[in-house]
Amino acid sequence: MKVVIIGGGWAGCSAAITAKKAGAEVHLYERTDLLLGLGNVGGIMRNNGRFTAAEELIEMGAGELIGITDELSRHKNIDFPGHKHAWLYDVNKIEPVVKDLLQDMGINIHLVARVTDVMLENHQIKGIYIENEELVEGDVFIETTGSTGPMGNCLKYGNGCAMCILRCPAFGPRVSLSARAGIEDFQGEREDGSLGAFSGSCKLSKESLSQEIKEKLDKEGVVIINIPPEDVNIDKLKSKVCQQYALKEFAENIILLDTGSAKLMTTYYPLEKLRKLKGLEKAKYIDPYAGGKGNSIRYLSMAPRTDDMKVKGIDNMFCAGEKSGLFVGHTEAIATGALAGHNAVRYALGIPLLILPSSTAIGDIISYANYKLLSRKGRKNRYTFAGAEYFERMNKLGLYTTNIEEIKNRVRKLNLNDILSQKLI
Repeated sequence: MKVVIIGGGWAGCSAAITAKKAGAEVHLYERTDLLLGLGNVGGIMRNNGRFTAAEELIEMGAGELIGITDELSRHKNIDFPGHKHAWLYDVNKIEPVVKDLLQDMGINIHLVARVTDVMLENHQIKGIYIENEELVEGDVFIETTGSTGPMGNCLKYGNGCAMCILRCPAFGPRVSLSARAGIEDFQGEREDGSLGAFSGSCKLSKESLSQEIKEKLDKEGVVIINIPPEDVNIDKLKSKVCQQYALKEFAENIILLDTGSAKLMTTYYPLEKLRKLKGLEKAKYIDPYAGGKGNSIRYLSMAPRTDDMKVKGIDNMFCAGEKSGLFVGHTEAIATGALAGHNAVRYALGIPLLILPSSTAIGDIISYANYKLLSRKGRKNRYTFAGAEYFERMNKLGLYTTNIEEIKNRVRKLNLNDILSQKLI
């Protein structure tokens, strides 16, 4: 059985792991020369409800990637506005470790392999076309291409190509394969009805910051600097992807997190104004390079799906990560990817697909985000374990906890422990 995964971000890597553990031959295609995509500039784990979801993943047998981010965390259990017990992994070390894991498992990784089209026959995908017109056949396909860009969308809905880690000019733009197969994608909206949203953070070179700020970042993991009143822009919060960070504290302050680089928690910030602040007089953006003007635009390509992560209208295609809904974050991508990879093998074997119950945080966010995607109001929100609307729901339903034994017992009572590590073939 051959499972083909398109997109090598957190969701694609997670899907590859569970599909391989289930016994399939797995091929992962990534258009750039790096795995993890936005995971190379992210770095925030276990904050708020993500702690619960991470422990659910571990107990369900899909904890390999959580283990790596834990191991490479520079800081653990730190707090910053609106967020508790966050872990910050080193974005400069993460990708090679994940790549080694996948290769050691026998997963076939194909880099600089941009997928441009599908071969469709009777509602089934028979193969995918690589940019050089090579046809790759398979039994089941998982699309985890994300929802960011391409360049034209960043120009139309943002402030132009900001030259981010996804590097569309060099490796070519993202292609929606579900759309190529004739399935109409959803788009996320902002409050004013415009499409998409800005990525929520930038990356500064630590070496461009003052010694005092560098030392504080290294020691405490967080630095908060007040913004002069004349430069505060509350309205800017409405444009960002990460609604869990759309708090007034993020408009009134520069918040830096230590992820190996200095993670600047804002969509973009004019360099001239940034350098007015003490300790940031020589600040330099390293992602996106145009962080003083703009950032990448996301949530422009979500596929309609069922709660087992199967794309509606195509028999043998699954999806995960941002491709599967208005999800925000690495943990969310890993969770949806793990389920998609496992269910891809179940589908090929002709056995019932797994739907995680809403008495788990992962099962609930998958079904809730899917339901909300059906309404225009729902498409103006984002769904994450870390804050905003969904974290409030987690608290109301009693799903949020940092008690690891409680989380384990929850999963075991449902007979879901190690479910995602089962060998099916």
